[in-house]
Amino acid sequence: MKKFNIRKVLDGLKEQASSSASSGQSGTQENNLMQETLQSENFQLCKTVRHGFPYQPSSMAHDPVQKILAIGTQSGALRLFGRPGVECYCQHESGAAVISLQFLINEGALVSALADDSVHLWNLRQKRPAILHSLKFNRERITFVHLPFQSKWLYIGTEKGNIHIVNVESFTLSGYVIMWNKAIELSSKAHPGPVVHISDNPMDEGKLIIGYESGIVVLWDLKSKKADYRYTYDEAIHSVAWHHEGKQFICSHSDGTLTIWNIKGQGKPFQTITPHGKQPKDGKKPEPCKPILKVEYKTTRLGDPFMILSGGLSYDTVGRRPCLTVMHGKSTAVLEMDYPIVDFLTLCETPYPNDFQEPYAVVVLLEKDLVVIDLAQNGYPIFENPYPLTIHESPVTCCEYYADCPVDLIPALYSVGSRQKRQGYSKKEWPISGGNWGLGTQSYPEIIITGHADGTVKFWDASAIMLQVLYKLKTAKVFEKSRNNKEEKQNTEIVDEDPFAIQIMAWCPESRMLCVAGVSANLIIYRFSKQEITTEVVQLLEVRLQYEVNDMESPPEGGGGGDRDLPTPGAASPSPQTTGPPTHPSSSSNSSDGVRDNVPCLKVRSTPLKQSPGYQVDLVVQLVWVSGEPPQQITSLALNSSYGLIVFGNSNGLAVVDYLQKTVLLNLGTVELYGSNDPYQRQPRSPRKTRQPSGGNGKDCYQVTDLPPSRYLGVFVKRDVLFFPAKMSRKLSLPTELKPDLDYRDNSFSRSRSSSVTSIDKEAREAITSFHFCETFARKGDSIITPCLYVGTSLGTVLAVALNLPPAGEQRLLQPVIVLPSGTLGRLKGSILRMAFLDNTGTFLPPAFELWYEPNAVGADSEERDKARKRRPVSVSPSTSQELQESQYAVVCSEKQAKVIALPSQNCIFKHSITETSFVLRADVVQMNIGNCVACFCANGHIMTLSLPGLRPLLDVNYLPLTDMRIARTFCFTNLGQAMYLTSPTEIQRITYSQETCENLQEMLGELFTPVETPEAPNRGFFKGLFGGGATSLDREELFGEMQAGKASRGLAQHIPGPQGLEGMKGAASGVVADLARARIALDERGQKLGELDERTAAMLASADSFGKHAHDMMLKCKDKKWYQF
Repeated sequence: MKKFNIRKVLDGLKEQASSSASSGQSGTQENNLMQETLQSENFQLCKTVRHGFPYQPSSMAHDPVQKILAIGTQSGALRLFGRPGVECYCQHESGAAVISLQFLINEGALVSALADDSVHLWNLRQKRPAILHSLKFNRERITFVHLPFQSKWLYIGTEKGNIHIVNVESFTLSGYVIMWNKAIELSSKAHPGPVVHISDNPMDEGKLIIGYESGIVVLWDLKSKKADYRYTYDEAIHSVAWHHEGKQFICSHSDGTLTIWNIKGQGKPFQTITPHGKQPKDGKKPEPCKPILKVEYKTTRLGDPFMILSGGLSYDTVGRRPCLTVMHGKSTAVLEMDYPIVDFLTLCETPYPNDFQEPYAVVVLLEKDLVVIDLAQNGYPIFENPYPLTIHESPVTCCEYYADCPVDLIPALYSVGSRQKRQGYSKKEWPISGGNWGLGTQSYPEIIITGHADGTVKFWDASAIMLQVLYKLKTAKVFEKSRNNKEEKQNTEIVDEDPFAIQIMAWCPESRMLCVAGVSANLIIYRFSKQEITTEVVQLLEVRLQYEVNDMESPPEGGGGGDRDLPTPGAASPSPQTTGPPTHPSSSSNSSDGVRDNVPCLKVRSTPLKQSPGYQVDLVVQLVWVSGEPPQQITSLALNSSYGLIVFGNSNGLAVVDYLQKTVLLNLGTVELYGSNDPYQRQPRSPRKTRQPSGGNGKDCYQVTDLPPSRYLGVFVKRDVLFFPAKMSRKLSLPTELKPDLDYRDNSFSRSRSSSVTSIDKEAREAITSFHFCETFARKGDSIITPCLYVGTSLGTVLAVALNLPPAGEQRLLQPVIVLPSGTLGRLKGSILRMAFLDNTGTFLPPAFELWYEPNAVGADSEERDKARKRRPVSVSPSTSQELQESQYAVVCSEKQAKVIALPSQNCIFKHSITETSFVLRADVVQMNIGNCVACFCANGHIMTLSLPGLRPLLDVNYLPLTDMRIARTFCFTNLGQAMYLTSPTEIQRITYSQETCENLQEMLGELFTPVETPEAPNRGFFKGLFGGGATSLDREELFGEMQAGKASRGLAQHIPGPQGLEGMKGAASGVVADLARARIALDERGQKLGELDERTAAMLASADSFGKHAHDMMLKCKDKKWYQF
């Protein structure tokens, strides 16, 4: 009776849910079904951190006292680096390229100049830097920026050749302007070109050197407002650098020469050097070389000076990589770089330009890397880079993100990954060591896995908003290296480049089992081991997965799933390759007309494979060509370590593989999963004939050449679903109108070359899009739970497959696993993306798993291994032993909607339409601290969360519109409110949708600015102090201030105040460090005010003395005079 009533309630709930239009709101009966703990106030979306190399860098700066590095990019981004783990990302709103960066050294501020002719002042004294002031130039283009050490006056050079001066504190222009026509000789009629360099003489702040592009250099006297000297060279200038004594400077030129000038010798350069030019014997000028783009001249107290330059190579060095040249005394070292050099900076012991520089390292910013060279050691070794800047070493093709992993996993991966590190690095500590780590309380382990175009898989420790590479796996080692045989390549490979690219990854953190699907329709299954082994023969299974709909309404036995009766290698076979179809092109795999059959896309290596500790190959599964048609790429993949099964699917069907027994258990076309209950009218695949098993003479095989080429190329659309048949990084569904906007350059491996899909097959093709292993009710009305596999398709159908597993231990390896399709669970709009299960209390039911054991253990360890191999009992809800009404709930999410289905009655009790106009790209059922929810990312940029089981909308934020395929391919949600995606080809952006994490983020972030005493200025020495010759200072305030220089032209630049004033810069930081900083600033201000008070008191005393003296003089003068004499 009780059972009957509950059924009735569930049926009523189903009708109620389906009748409501949006069905996001649940009725009172539904709310009474289960108490939901998550509310909308538990959710908030914000960016946390950005990792990786700054994409398309354009400029760089270094603070030698704070020891922090800033990098600007062509998209207006700003990345700041301190000690490992202290990173920060900022963005200029305009998105214009950053052309120059200048630190206010040891002041916690940074000036950035952009290509849109704006200058910005950033406050670095807070954990999230912000703009204090901006200045937008209207009439002139900015070409160069210079800020002298401990000065508040910023020099800005322009394309017109003029120099403007900006007060950094108020961000206002001074009336003092150096016009180009005043700087050059009056007799010169030609324009000198844009300003390419500005710097003051290290020994005399009143003398400014100005470099013009045409080759003219001017030494300008700021006080007298005229040029002291002019230096002319007939080659264009790229950069200028001073000797620290201020008597010489060096210029780099477009013909590959360096010219050294004495400041008082204007006629000719003191010395001309062509570092890479061949010196002719007859004394003529050396052959011109490529331009030297930058030169730095650094002195040492005890040895020869360093001249460091980029560029300048000879033109005959074709194909040579970009170089940095280090000239020290008589030795010249040419250091080759992997990528073009964007900029470089020499790190020196002192921030003072008028002291011996004592260089110790060079930071080289490349287009795709950051290299730091140790100048103090022989051979100039590089420092080991501790930042996670190698994400893009090979283009990222897919990502997975796991939060709250087993605690022993990161140490295990680190221990095997530490053996992979390169040798030969500098033994010194990383020199960019500023800032302090955050004090975050978030302590659960997080791991990010990235798959790459060259077949590598990288594991990253992502705990506590940091990122560090743990372990790198090279999957391409399993295959033979392709020869340059173009004919063979075209016949077997289905991709033009990157045949080893990773497409999908499935990982079980508890058992450490890993399965990767490659773009060449291959699967590799890995086990984790701490011991090194040599595998004599790589175990191989070849699967013939083809799609066929015959003229009959229901497929005949063996007709639709593709030759299931083909021999498949057994576990007992010593060499599986020999028992299966041929693994290399041969006459037996070709018909007389050259149609390929039973040929895999890649050839597995036949030689022994040495496998280091870490992930080791257990089994390779390859899809083969079928009667001249290439295998379709794998669109979905799942792994279950408890069952010992792998399942994968594509647009033809699915296959279940037992990786313990090394056998194919099931090989079905999608249609065969439905049996006789197929709801879709599918057209037969005419004009092709029924395929024959391979190995015959091939006369009955259909000839591919009879079809027009257009049928083999491109994509087809079905219900707003795009299928990329031959080359796709992941099966993605995108509306047709979005296609032109996508950036396919990042996905070069995913362009379609050929396809077996013809126009007549469009209605029939149904791809497998998702899987889920679980212990649940296989059929409607079942009374006990059993191991099952749920299958989701591109037409929105969810199908169940029952699994009958032998007992654990010896029997599991001997008896077969029985796999039986069990019918349809339900249908949704759009492709199925995610499935999950809850018990009758709403608790998430994870798939069963096996705990990790050492697979290569011997002796006593092997006994422990055998114990560990006993399958872990699944933590089942009480519904197994109770009556039927206490059921489970299946959560199913598609591109358009989500449903919660009660089991075993299979009644839909909740339904929610996620989006009508767009579609969901990624959906995950995630566990939060106090409950579960569905998290979705839509193509229109919305991130949403829905409650479970009620599917109430809890969060909906328009966050990020889909601009290219990379975001869609790499977006991942994980537990505890974390998510990530690749925001550029080189950078990972992490976000959180948890209110708790957003509140704690400020504590977790590191601090860039720390109070550090500025080093003492160099001692002038007794004789220099007595006779002069030391550094002379300049009162810039008096010279550039409004009293002396007047006001600047109004229309020249527009001042834009930031969200905070200068007071905000002093008070915005938080924490103990900031309190110290504020105390220091307060002391400085108090000292300054006291100093001003002293000066005023002294002035008043002097004034009183002067007044008294004048009064006394007047009294003496008038003392003896009579009244009529006045």
